[in-house]
Amino acid sequence: LCEDSLIDSFWQTDRIASPQPFLESMSMMAAVAGATKRLKFGMNVVVLPFRDPMLLAKECATIDFISEGRLLPAFGVGAEIAPEWGAQHRTPKGRGRQSDEALALMQRFWTEESVTHDGEFYQYTNASVSPKPVQDPIPLWIGGSSKAAIRRTAEIGTGWLAGLQTAKQVAPVVIAIREQSAAAGRPLDEDHYGAGFAFRFGSWDDPIVDRAAQALSRRAQVDVDPSEYYAVGEASDIVARVEEYKRAGVSKFVLSTLASGDDEIFSQTQQLIDEVLPLVHE
Repeated sequence: LCEDSLIDSFWQTDRIASPQPFLESMSMMAAVAGATKRLKFGMNVVVLPFRDPMLLAKECATIDFISEGRLLPAFGVGAEIAPEWGAQHRTPKGRGRQSDEALALMQRFWTEESVTHDGEFYQYTNASVSPKPVQDPIPLWIGGSSKAAIRRTAEIGTGWLAGLQTAKQVAPVVIAIREQSAAAGRPLDEDHYGAGFAFRFGSWDDPIVDRAAQALSRRAQVDVDPSEYYAVGEASDIVARVEEYKRAGVSKFVLSTLASGDDEIFSQTQQLIDEVLPLVHE
């Protein structure tokens, strides 16, 4: 459905330890690569401290190779409340430094023939990844809105992808990344600022919307106004939310369906393709 539409990319949420059924991101991207010819695809976002950087670099290189350069890898440090920390008996302490070290290593694996490294978190001797990614350089999208994430994006990222944030929350992050990436002599492409939100053709009274709002409040650990995070109603309501983020500096959008069951997910996506994308692409 996405391959034959105006949708340009497909994004997979990264959850490792979850009672809900989530397909593992890297495996899923490989499957998508084999099932498509045009569509690009990415992870929203892969948590770096949960994976070995050499293995992750190898997976990215392999998927980019077999898809002939259609991978859009996106990485983050992980939320402190993520269940994976406890499930794996790990600590989120130091995850920023660990992620910086992992990203630097991955870039080396993608470009150097042999990597030797003795760092705080990782050690390698004459390690190599082959074949290399088709894309040179391979895109490096960064998630997160902390000062460290902004610095990380400005210094090594090629794109930025927001988390569950309103347009008002996104705007100052975009400004900060623009300023810091320009100061670093590597301003990000204006087309490489992304955000995501959930949509539904329907009513705010629909039970699925209420359940999603409750889940959002639990995740944020405070009561939130779902009308600031979701777009519910008709095509014009979804386009209005897109325009709100565009005014905040966002140009890429990862949309998820507020739907229950495969049939409803497909019908909601079809409506998005038929009614929203033509307006947005104008």
